[in-house]
Amino acid sequence: MTLIPLQLQVILAALVIIAAITDIRSRTIPNWLVLGGMAVGFAVNPFIFGWPGLRIAGLGFALATGVYLFFYMVHAMGGGDLKLMAAIGSIVGAQNWFSIFILTSIIGGIVALFMLLARGGFGRTFSNIGHILKEFAHLRAPHATREEVDIDSSKARSMPHGVAICLGTLVYLWASRYPA
Repeated sequence: MTLIPLQLQVILAALVIIAAITDIRSRTIPNWLVLGGMAVGFAVNPFIFGWPGLRIAGLGFALATGVYLFFYMVHAMGGGDLKLMAAIGSIVGAQNWFSIFILTSIIGGIVALFMLLARGGFGRTFSNIGHILKEFAHLRAPHATREEVDIDSSKARSMPHGVAICLGTLVYLWASRYPA
């Protein structure tokens, strides 16, 4: 865990809170927000850390984009989620972003579990997981053969992932104030 300067912590918290609110309201994360976040990452890191700050922003951006591009390509995440995580990566760097990614994944799984409990559908969910694994094993895109695993389909059960990203980021920022 690398210490994130207070200025970047405040900007990052504002970025993810606004993203979560817009994702809940409209199921989109606006381009002006994520592009602004990326611009902040690539401008403020070099300002604070000198030329190495550009490397911090670039590596964080590249890692986040690489990981989320896979999810986007298999229609498991939307483009707004990809761009939001890329913006976060450019602000915090690769090492911090990976920790945020892990927390976001755990929190997203917990939220999804509660949504399943509230809405029902465990059987269908396990069937979809089996389908996804089988299609990946045969090097095929799962969304091409089952519409409900395509995030862009009206048949898909989805959640605003911006909320999980927000919670994962805020938990990380809180935890980073109390290093082990």
